[in-house]
Amino acid sequence: MAELLEKPATVDEVLREMSRIKSVVTEAVEDGVQSALKAAKQGREFAEDKVHDARYAIKKNPLQAAGIVFAVGIVIGSLVTLMCAQRD
Repeated sequence: MAELLEKPATVDEVLREMSRIKSVVTEAVEDGVQSALKAAKQGREFAEDKVHDARYAIKKNPLQAAGIVFAVGIVIGSLVTLMCAQRD
């Protein structure tokens, strides 16, 4: 490091260093993109599995599923009504 400060860098040395830095940054970006694509694929597969599991659970227990949907509808309807009443 000390020898770098003692002598001025040549144009070729600067270009080589810039090329090395460009390679490092390009590789890091490509790794990041690959990681993001892998995570997106895993997320999609996880969501598809959960949808499949939900469909199976609904087919296995249709009355329970209907009761849950009914209860959620009542809760959401109550919250919307409450919010609208507070606004007025």
